[in-house]
Amino acid sequence: MAEWSMSVGSLGEDVVAQLCELLDTASRGWRKLAEVAGAEKRFKCSEEELEMCSLKVLEPRGSPTQCLLQLLAERDCSLKYLLACLDKMGHAQACQVLSGAVQNPIHITVQPESRTVAGGTQVALTCWASGPPGLSYQWFCGKQELPGATAPELVVDTGTSQGQPGWYICRVNCGVNYTFSRWAHVQVERSSSPSSASGYCPTMVGLQILQQPRPCRLAEGDTLVLECRAMGNPPPQYQWFRNRQPVEGARAPQLQVKLVTTAERGSYSCRVFNLFHEVWSREVEVEIGPRLFNSGGSWQDRDRDGGAPEHCSPGQLYATDKVALLIGNMHYVHHKHLKAPMVDVHALSSLLRQLDFKVVSLLDLCKAEMQMAVNEFLLLLDKGVYGLLYYAGHGYENFGNSFMVPIDAPSSYTSAHCLCVQRVLRSMQQRHTALNIFLLDMCRKRNLNDNLIPQVGALQVTANIVFGYATCADAEAYELSQGELSNGIFMSFLKRWLVEDEKITVLLDKVAEDMGTLEITRGRQALELRSNLSERRALTDPIQPAEGQEESSVRNLQWAKAHVLPESRHLCFDCGVAVQLGFAAEFSNIMIIYTRIVATPKEIARCEAKLTDIPEELDADLKFTNRESPEELGSPLSPTWSRDVPSCCLYSRLCGLQKLRQELVFTVCLQYQYRGMEDFVEERRAVNVGKPLIAKLNLRLGDGDRDAAGDASASPPGSEASGSPLSGSLPGSWATGAHWLNAPEETPSPDTPDVHSL
Repeated sequence: MAEWSMSVGSLGEDVVAQLCELLDTASRGWRKLAEVAGAEKRFKCSEEELEMCSLKVLEPRGSPTQCLLQLLAERDCSLKYLLACLDKMGHAQACQVLSGAVQNPIHITVQPESRTVAGGTQVALTCWASGPPGLSYQWFCGKQELPGATAPELVVDTGTSQGQPGWYICRVNCGVNYTFSRWAHVQVERSSSPSSASGYCPTMVGLQILQQPRPCRLAEGDTLVLECRAMGNPPPQYQWFRNRQPVEGARAPQLQVKLVTTAERGSYSCRVFNLFHEVWSREVEVEIGPRLFNSGGSWQDRDRDGGAPEHCSPGQLYATDKVALLIGNMHYVHHKHLKAPMVDVHALSSLLRQLDFKVVSLLDLCKAEMQMAVNEFLLLLDKGVYGLLYYAGHGYENFGNSFMVPIDAPSSYTSAHCLCVQRVLRSMQQRHTALNIFLLDMCRKRNLNDNLIPQVGALQVTANIVFGYATCADAEAYELSQGELSNGIFMSFLKRWLVEDEKITVLLDKVAEDMGTLEITRGRQALELRSNLSERRALTDPIQPAEGQEESSVRNLQWAKAHVLPESRHLCFDCGVAVQLGFAAEFSNIMIIYTRIVATPKEIARCEAKLTDIPEELDADLKFTNRESPEELGSPLSPTWSRDVPSCCLYSRLCGLQKLRQELVFTVCLQYQYRGMEDFVEERRAVNVGKPLIAKLNLRLGDGDRDAAGDASASPPGSEASGSPLSGSLPGSWATGAHWLNAPEETPSPDTPDVHSL
């Protein structure tokens, strides 16, 4: 029976290989196929996509035809349409290959199942297939072909040397066409119970747990591994539970969770069942605490900050690691909204990643979230690390100290409602960093509501501090509108020079010179550089981890778990519709979810899968959910992530992932219509994707408890400023601190239609 309605993506590897061999030619080849297929608008390939296909010839096993077929598959091109295109091209051989594969497909109807048996017993694996006459079978153990194993059923005798436990698979052939079954694992379990001494009889024992899970105590960033093994007939199935609730997708004997956080702590148990019986494992406690950094003697005895080890060239400066925290505040509750921070943070994030920085990029944080983000950033720092903090948003400067304004700051905010930059610097110094860089894209106007002088504390004389202010003291910073996009003036020039191999202060000097050429902000905004850097440190310096530095692996885990996206998955509904659920990241706290129909029964005429029941704490605007194109999501950055997701999807944009207190649970609502019927039918499927991206760090837990950066309100009224180099008590280059893009009281923008005060 023909399966012409199936997608091009359903073709087997052998068929694709044959088509590639025929179409990877100049005449009547893949370019002609792209031209003919493009007659229908949704299958038309852009010039960039065609160039991407052509460049595949430069790869050892690259194929332009395979790349084109993949593009057509992503657009849900049917086999029927592909055949029509090949026929229109007059390519008889390609039509014959495709027709033979589609009209006589090999379908595996019975898959071999993994089995767990007692040693010395026999187990049967079965593989049945339907298709054209003359099907043949061949079994493999791993990559080793099993001689004589050419029947649909394979008997593995675990009591002989030939019947070893392991992974088995069956290949079904018909002429040059073939397909493989799925893998089946044969495992031998030996029970220590008295009953096992006389042999295990599967007809007498329903289910028997051989290995119980064990309680464990872990630190954040570790890998959780729990195991429950059982034997029985029929073979056992598994479902893990946490706090008496099923863990989605945890249906294997081993439960493994990488990069755990406190969200995974709780009581775990496993339900083991088959067709006739059910048993439960014992319930065990999993405790997860914060990761503690070791700063003992061995850590203190390493080479001084950034000094080259013996295997590096003399005079070569290096970083033991490079990490950056980028914060952009835009949607203020009580103050003017901004546009530039989104684009600026994204641009800087891309550039820093090119320089091997570990980057956490966050938009729209309240005070508690900003404090927790800074605390996590400090945990990423260690001896010899280059640390970079970038902030774009409203800000001010009082008495030589700079303050970042959270989005929840009240109308008349003071230092009690903001974060003090100099306090962050002091905490960074305590981590023995090799370079501390602050890029502050905010206004530096005086806040008349705040007369408090914060007690920052003495700063160390480390000669490794660089401040790049977007504007001068007591001045404003501006953003420039460019169509739908807005850039801060500072970032517009900074991104031109950032990847240059120059000392960071020399690089910022060049930025200042370029900014001075902009006529519309002349006399209003000028970059100011403050530095006591004594070495030629550059953002391009190589990374050379210190020997024996255990903190580096912990730092990598801490950074990685803030960037873990849920795995793409397929949801199979009762009506036979299959939906792909996929994920993309725009920032560390903004995630895109897309749904795509990948399989539809013939009797269903129309269907679509939408997201509903999104947690209220997330900033999920209904206007920007279930949109038909990335451009409709309200973000100007869609071209940057949409290249990696399929077309013909429904897209939703979820912001504020740091606000998640529990795991992210939502509903996929499938609405479909049968042929010949007017009414739509609805099916719903709840989906739990855990804590994605920055939600893993639990920035909302214990708001205000972990205040490593300090709160400016801690200093007593009337106290004097510290005599540190960055306080306001000394003249010269350190006499003033940094200010951010917006002042407490809005002032008129320059007299030009496309430049706006921040």
